[in-house]
Amino acid sequence: TASGSGLDPNISVASAKIQIARIQKARNIDPEKLNTLIGANTEQPLLGMFGPAKINVLKLNIALDELK
Repeated sequence: TASGSGLDPNISVASAKIQIARIQKARNIDPEKLNTLIGANTEQPLLGMFGPAKINVLKLNIALDELK
């Protein structure tokens, strides 16, 4: 669920994958490299069962910025 402010620092893995083409075009990055970064920045649920896997958007954006 989203935070009360409407801003959530995390997105689902599915949401990240939906955005691959847009991010690839905007940042001129290879889609496979982007998939690798998404995988590296995926946080698994607590004890592997409480909630879905998620991606911290800030950490992913920092990783993308470090590619340059």
